[in-house]
Amino acid sequence: MIERVPNGLLVVLSGPSGAGKGSICKLLTQDQGDISVSVSVTTRPPRQGEEEGVHYFFHSLEEFQAMLNRNEFLEHAKVHGNNYGTPRKAVEKELAAGRDVLLEIDVKGAMQVKENFPGCVMIFILPPDMAELERRIVGRASDSPETVEKRMKNAEGEIARWPDYDYVILNDKLPLAVQKTRAVIAAEKCRVDRNQGFYKQFCKEENTL
Repeated sequence: MIERVPNGLLVVLSGPSGAGKGSICKLLTQDQGDISVSVSVTTRPPRQGEEEGVHYFFHSLEEFQAMLNRNEFLEHAKVHGNNYGTPRKAVEKELAAGRDVLLEIDVKGAMQVKENFPGCVMIFILPPDMAELERRIVGRASDSPETVEKRMKNAEGEIARWPDYDYVILNDKLPLAVQKTRAVIAAEKCRVDRNQGFYKQFCKEENTL
């Protein structure tokens, strides 16, 4: 009997603020036990309620720089004076165990991951239109008018990069967007180039019958 323990998929989700990336990731991890969201490393101090290893791995600037020097990040960036990065070892450990890993990151980080991990699956999440995107951002009631304006301006540049991705999903209805994302992951697992070892083992066993 053929035993198969395939590696998981590294799935990158990008899109402008308000597109619904976080909601899609949350529903995917609730529905499926073999998929998780990558936890980033940051140099900023923990906020109230944040837990080490759950929300972030909190490192000093010196520790972060040491990891950077050892090439231990799939992607990294400096945002508002603090460093953030996706730890390579933690992601690879999950993938080797057969678990899919979601990376909810911006376009710049996604392009770094694409270069450092060519086998990743790149998905861009689009809002229905710019008016709906602004409505969602304003509806959070957590951003000032100036911040909303900045997010909308940034969104234009981010959306222009969606052709650099493997898939694009329009998030006009959240359950449907989650269903499409799940379908992409399922289809990618059936690709021949991801199953070479399995097929070789299958053919070998068939020849011995």
